[in-house]
This record gives sequence, C-alpha cells and structure tokens, in this order.
Amino acid sequence: MIVLDQENRVFTLHTQNTTYQMKADRHNVLLHTYYGPRLAGGDLSYLIRYADRACAPNPAEAGLDRTYSLDTLPQEYSTCGVGDFRLPSLELELPGGSCSADLRYVRCELRGGKYALEGLPAFHGSRADAETLVITLEDAAAQAEVELYYGVFEGYDLITRAVRVVNRGGQALRLRRCDSLCLDLLRSDLDLITFDGCHMMERAPDRAPLRSGVQGVGSARGTSSHQHNPFVILCDRDANEDYGLCYGAALLYSGSFQALAEGSQYDNTRLVMGINPLQFCWTLEPGQSFTAPEGALVCSPSGLGQLSRQLHRAIRERLIRDPYEGKRRPVLINNWEATYFDFDADKLVDFAKTAAPLGIELLVMDDGWFGKRNDDNSGLGDWVVNEEKLPGGLEALVPRIQELGMSFGIWIEPEMVSEDSQLYREHPDWALHIPGRSPARGRNQLVLDFSRPEVRQHVYGQIKAVLSSAGISYVKWDMNRSLSDVWSAALPPQRQGEVCHRYVLGVYEMLEQMRRDFPHILIEGCAGGGGRFDAGMLYYTPQIWCSDNTDAIDRLRIQYGTSFCYPVSAVGAHVSTSPNEENGRLTPLETRGTVAMAGTFGYELDPRKVSPQEQELMKEQAAFFKEHYDLIQRGDYYRLSDPFAGGPYTAWEQVSADRREALVSLVSTSLRAAPPFQTLRLKGLDPALTYQVNGGEAYPGDVLMSAGFPLPLLRGDYQSMQLYLRAI
Repeated sequence: MIVLDQENRVFTLHTQNTTYQMKADRHNVLLHTYYGPRLAGGDLSYLIRYADRACAPNPAEAGLDRTYSLDTLPQEYSTCGVGDFRLPSLELELPGGSCSADLRYVRCELRGGKYALEGLPAFHGSRADAETLVITLEDAAAQAEVELYYGVFEGYDLITRAVRVVNRGGQALRLRRCDSLCLDLLRSDLDLITFDGCHMMERAPDRAPLRSGVQGVGSARGTSSHQHNPFVILCDRDANEDYGLCYGAALLYSGSFQALAEGSQYDNTRLVMGINPLQFCWTLEPGQSFTAPEGALVCSPSGLGQLSRQLHRAIRERLIRDPYEGKRRPVLINNWEATYFDFDADKLVDFAKTAAPLGIELLVMDDGWFGKRNDDNSGLGDWVVNEEKLPGGLEALVPRIQELGMSFGIWIEPEMVSEDSQLYREHPDWALHIPGRSPARGRNQLVLDFSRPEVRQHVYGQIKAVLSSAGISYVKWDMNRSLSDVWSAALPPQRQGEVCHRYVLGVYEMLEQMRRDFPHILIEGCAGGGGRFDAGMLYYTPQIWCSDNTDAIDRLRIQYGTSFCYPVSAVGAHVSTSPNEENGRLTPLETRGTVAMAGTFGYELDPRKVSPQEQELMKEQAAFFKEHYDLIQRGDYYRLSDPFAGGPYTAWEQVSADRREALVSLVSTSLRAAPPFQTLRLKGLDPALTYQVNGGEAYPGDVLMSAGFPLPLLRGDYQSMQLYLRAI
C-alpha cells in the first residue's frame, strides 16, 4: 500500500510487515526517513537531526544555515560533486566537462499495478497485488530528469527500485554512473553479508561488521560472475536464522555490477547497487533516456530465514515465467559427464533406453552436436547439426527418443565463437577485440559482439532453425568465459563505454525472442555453472545450473549459500558419478540424490554403467521426487544447520504452505568414533498438529520444534537420511 501525504510531501510504502518512507524537504531534497518493521504511519523525518558539522558544505538554498548539508543527510538517491562526499548513485558528465549530479524533487505519480522495464528483467504484478510510485527529480543545471520507480508488493514484503534518466536539454550528457538503488540508514551497527567464491565453489556467505569507509563486492567480468553475486544482506550484528532485522538487496542484472556499503563519519550507512561504473559510460543525446536495471529490496524483522522465504516466494511467483507453471518439470538426464564429445545418435538412443525405465523423462544432449565440434577448440558459432554424428539430423533422432517415452533437449552456447569456425572465418569483426591487440582466449574461444543486432540475428536464425526442426522441449544456454578485449567495431570511440551494457541487453533480447517463438521450451541458464546465477537471468531462464561442481558434499555449501536469495526451483542440481570427477570423492548414491533434491533434480551420469541395485535406487529417487514435487519445489525452505560451521551434519527442511507436510533432509559431514547423540530441532511446523514421520511414529509439532527429533547414529562417510512428515 502506498500512502501519499501531498501536503507534507511524505511518501510511505507499506508492505505486510514493513514500512519504507521518504520525504521531500524544504529545499526539495528527497530524504530517506525510515525502512523497517511496519508502522502505523506519520512523518518520520523527526528522526533526522541537524548540526553544524565542520567540513560539511551547505547548498546555496540553505543560505547561512550551516546545519544543513547534503554530506550528512540520508538521501533517497545520492548525488555527487555538490557537497555530498559519500558514495554517489548518479554521476553526470556535463557538456562543459564537469562531473556532478544535484537532484531536487519535482513531482510524484501513483499508478496501479507494477511498472515494466523495456528490454530489462523486472518483477511483474497486477493491480490486485502491486502498486507503482514514480518520483521525479530534476538537475536544473544539467537539464536532466531522474525518475525513481518503486514497485510495492504488499503481500510479498517486496519493494522494487528502478531509475530512468532523461536528457531534457539541448546538448548531449554522459552518464558515468547510474545506480539502481540507494539505501541510507541512520545507523552503522550492522553486518554486511556477501556471497563469494570461484568457479566450482560459488556463493559462500561472507559476513563482516560494517566498518568506517567503503566495503562491498562487484564484478568487472561482463557477467555477474562466479566470484561475487549481485545479492547482499545488511543485518543486525546478532541476527541469525530466526531473529534480528535484516535487509536483502538483489540486482536484476547479469553483467558487471557493484554493491557497496559505506559507514559514514557520523555512524550512518549507505548502500548503493547497480551497474559497475568501470568500463561504463553512456551518451544521452537530447531527448534520449537511459533505464538502469531493477533492484529489489526485502526487509525481514524476523531473521535471515524469513528474509530468504520472502525472496523465494516473490521470485517464484512474481519474477520467474515458467512454461511449466502449475505443472511438474521433468526429471532429466544430461549426457555431458557420461560421454563428453564422444557420442552419436545410436549411443544417445542406447543411453535413453536405459534411462527411461528408471523414471527419467528428458534426455539432454550437451556440447558436441553441431558444426565440427569434436572438442572444445572448434565449431562454436556454426549452429548446424553434425550429421556425421546424427545422421538425418534432429528430425531423425528426436522421434527415436520420444518413442521411448522421453522428451528431448539440447545445449547451446550462442554468445561464443571458435576461431576454427565458418562464422569466424566469414566475420572476424563480429568478435569482441581491441584493434592492434591479439585477443585473450577463454576455453580457446572468443566472445561474439552481442551488442550488434546483426550478430544476434545471424546466430538466432541458425538456432531457431534447429529448434524448429524437431520436438525440442528444453534448452541449456551456456556461457563459458568472461568478457575481455571489450571493443565493438560498430560503435564510435566516444561510445565504447556502452558495449558491456549493450551486450547484456542483447542477451536479454535474444532470450526474450526465444521465449516468444518457443513458449513451451524450458530454458536453463548456465555460465560455466554458476557464473551468471542472478535474478536477472531468472526472468528468462526459470532454472540455472548452480555450479559445474556436482560433488554432493561441496554442493551442500554451494546450495546453502545460494538459498539465501534463490528458491529451490531455480537451482539446477544433478546426481553425478562417484568417485566425483572433480575431486575424486566417494559418496553414496542415496546421499547424492538427497542433495540433488535441494534443487531441480536430475542425473549427470551414464545409467548403463551403474549396478542393477543402483538403477533400482535411481528409480526410487525419481519416484520420490515426483511424488513430493510440490513440497520440494514450492515449500517454505528452512536452513537447519550451517555447513560452514564444521558440525557433524548439514540439514534443511521444506514445509508446505498449509504446514501439513514437511521434508527434512540431512547429510553427515564428519565422522568420529563414540559419537554423541544428536537431536534435530525442526522449524515451520504447526504446533497444534501431530506429524507422522516416515509412516511410523507420530509427534506433536511443538515437540518436534522445541524438543527435537532424535537422530540415529549414521555409520560410514557422508550418509544421508530424509524424514517425510505428514499431519494426521
């Protein structure tokens, strides 16, 4: 609910459990007054106090009032170059060469429903569940307007942010920085949690107290990256899963980003988040506008667990556009780790003949089906079926798979090109490269310039022909390197700072075109695994391959960190072979299945090479996942332990919306002689209901949550167990 007090120029955004407020003050500066647990209302600007602070400049409008300084006030969208020396949200390069931004309130507008962003991902909502507030600020000297968009989803405790800059003058402006959100808080006794790592060990939580100065994370790789995720949390220093005030901020963007928090000299905090200003500079001609990516804010007064569940529900229901909406996605098997490039049509059919009786419903043909692609050194860019491997093309292969009762999917990597390809030989200028320099290679491939429409159209035309040739129901869209040598032959020198952002917009455009042309196809995102696991991609790809690391024990940590923002239904997770191909770890098939069920669930192994006993277990796993699909994929998610804490086990729980069902999963992670007895306290149950566990003993919900469930002694490395609870 949005409440406008036009007389006092106070703007209050209420969600079910939180309140967010701004006020345009006597000098038309838009101040941030409050964000936290829901309040009845009123003007909260009394919380802002004024004093004569040395070395804090005063704007001209303040006259002789030395207590009024932009450098000390909590601003809704921070400025630069005119007296505020903290982190800026906006930096304009004016025709004369100066860099500044000085914003004043002009007007506001209330709209029903949720705003949309052309060419960019955004949460979506109708008049029934969302409202939009647009506040317009003006920089009179620059002759620029800045429109701040707020989408309020009351039932989800979600507030979205977006920014549009319009050049109202007669000369060109250059945007040096344009952040998507700014949050000024009148306190600094907070922790900052970021989610960091590397390829194959992504999104590990990193928690540290805010200190004086700037700290944060970002990516300059042209992708959101394996190294840092565009999601951060600010929280009370004593906040845990069940207690404390927490703020989550996510950026719906799949390119280079930056998220920075500054503890100011007077113990305030400013968080800014948006496109990384490194290698970014956007020219705005007269009358033109620029729209920054959407940011999303969620506040939980009740701990980190509730923050995550709020985000999960909002992402599932108001961001992801799923062709399987209301239906179950298929259990899949991918041939990559089973065959790599060494496959042909008969081998794939034989593969499917073994998989289908196990309850596996979708065969995904990974890299190597196109061009002259027999290794990772050639063929990218030539999206034509290799008929030496697949005689008669997909038109001949897919019906053979379908006759076995399975659907069919393929792998693509459309953003990349091999130098050994027909495409590169014909159009070498279509790859990103810096004139006079030999380009760096990643996985022995170059990056196509997706900022150029003709490049996208050519690549998409080939892929569209392939997707139209047979009954394909799934596409894995991969991207296996970061952007380097960023320079486009299609842009003049003064606009080269636009290439990286135009590249991301090009990726989004092609994904949206694919969704329109093939609405039945489920697209799974991937970037060397989890290198582009962000809320922006989830708008186009309902699930993302979580990590190239399929080891179940490593995945406990990867999926734990991922769960702070992203729902189970978005997390691509498969059962792979043991010993694991990356680290050689031996893990029971039962445990690998348990861990993969904390995601979309599938297999990444050769079913022909497992024992009959393991095949039977795979059949049982697939059947169990299908039976409890809604609970696993759409249930409320509870973290019951922290795998980074070094405890004896990692446990998590999914609870149905009506709290009549729950699934508890546990994996032992350390083994010792003479172990102590362990008791696991559950969460999210109805204390008034009684739950039967795995069809046996029954326990009251309050007992399971307060006293706990006695765990058996698990023997052997990396054992697992699952408890299915049903109210009786």
